[in-house]
Amino acid sequence: MADYSGSAAGRGFAAPMRFEADILDCEVVGKIPADLDGAFYRVGAEWFYPSRFADDAILNADGYVSMFRIRNGRADYRGRWVRTERFENNRRAGRQLYGYYRNPYTDDESIRDPKRPNRRTVSNTSPLVHAGKLFSLKEDGLPYELDPNTLATRQQWNAGGAWKSETFSAHPKLDPLSGEMVSFGYEATGLASDDLYIATLDSRSRLTESVTVKVPYVSVIHDMALTHRHVVIPFGGYVTSPERLKAGKIHWGWDASKPSMIGVMPRGGAAQDMRWFQGPERCMMHTFNAHSEGNKVILYAPFFDSNFFPFFPPVDGSPWNPARARSFIRKITLDLDRRGNDWKEEILWPMQVGDLGKVDPRVLSLPTRYLYTLFNDDERPAERGKMGPGAPACMTNSYGRFDIETGKVEKYFAGPTHSLQECTFVPRGAGGNEGDGYLIGVVSNYAEMRSELVIADAQRLAEGDIARVLLPFRISQQVHGVWASAKELPLT
Repeated sequence: MADYSGSAAGRGFAAPMRFEADILDCEVVGKIPADLDGAFYRVGAEWFYPSRFADDAILNADGYVSMFRIRNGRADYRGRWVRTERFENNRRAGRQLYGYYRNPYTDDESIRDPKRPNRRTVSNTSPLVHAGKLFSLKEDGLPYELDPNTLATRQQWNAGGAWKSETFSAHPKLDPLSGEMVSFGYEATGLASDDLYIATLDSRSRLTESVTVKVPYVSVIHDMALTHRHVVIPFGGYVTSPERLKAGKIHWGWDASKPSMIGVMPRGGAAQDMRWFQGPERCMMHTFNAHSEGNKVILYAPFFDSNFFPFFPPVDGSPWNPARARSFIRKITLDLDRRGNDWKEEILWPMQVGDLGKVDPRVLSLPTRYLYTLFNDDERPAERGKMGPGAPACMTNSYGRFDIETGKVEKYFAGPTHSLQECTFVPRGAGGNEGDGYLIGVVSNYAEMRSELVIADAQRLAEGDIARVLLPFRISQQVHGVWASAKELPLT
């Protein structure tokens, strides 16, 4: 066993998890709805070998994919490492060969290759289901295709050679009306390059159109939003440069003097059609949804006031400020008829939330009523005395359904010793109205030192669980997850 002391991995509940697992017919409390037939896939980051640097980002850890296969009121669990080129190189060496997050200049000489940095990807951020295939994604490289039943890693994927960026976003958007996928790759032509590649793939994952645009400055472009008419690209604050990387630093630093940016262009537009709006300091990681109203684009997003990541330090040498790492649900209106490049921003609820939010996938790119995300409900205090080691200082004990129309928030509470990971919305059947379905997600039980899958009625969150799938151990921290029905994938 490798020595993880002094690494970013931690101990107790957060200790390294270096195993793969299969559990058939998991223990269930309550009753899994009979109409659920599919799989919940989740991808996260785990250190198989510890980082070469104690201050490295957890974003640099290996990809771990897991699934809950649900049918006939029962659930099976499976977890596997994503066998990237990087993972296999490390396995052969028996140690960590790769240096700081997205900085190949800090790699071991045996594999160092700054000209092909996308080969370093750990594919640890998001699962994607499209055109009958399952992928794991990370924005610093190309996707890896996975077997939807065994989770075995098949191969890296580039749309049959048609994808012309070195990178592929962790957050492509799927149009529920056309079945198209719109995605992008930033730093598309190499380390710290200012090229942003945006492409559309049809319902069979065949690339139909693409465009490359220049960004105002090179920054993290983690997510996007899509309307039925526009592509929306937000980013802000994080900066890099070839000089920074050659100096041996982690890829990103925070520059509070940089404006936040939102690019808007017509779907299928040319590079000259991109319009960049500019706003105040913001950390723009994830979006909920967007839609077009005439020549206005309405974006809902849980953006942060400032730098969220302590491992991406301010470039001016000041310490990371956790008091500014606050996320609120914001409504941003971008008026394409106005000459100015500013936008209107409203905070819809005064409460802080987590930025890992979802909507009903049937309304993606269309007007939205309900937003779903996690938060900590201070009215339901944690029972710290019952928790084992490794519990976080800040818990996320609740999911919320935020009703844009009425302003009401309906809350689901996971438990006094529990902390939730990102929720996923599962529609109830193929049709139905927005919000008719289930919220599912994994919760860490710090009293029992195990993980649990919770299933709740999205229209009755206050009533608590419909069912809870219990695992006999803790599993990796998820970044993102997705539900796929048995009609979307060839599930056995």
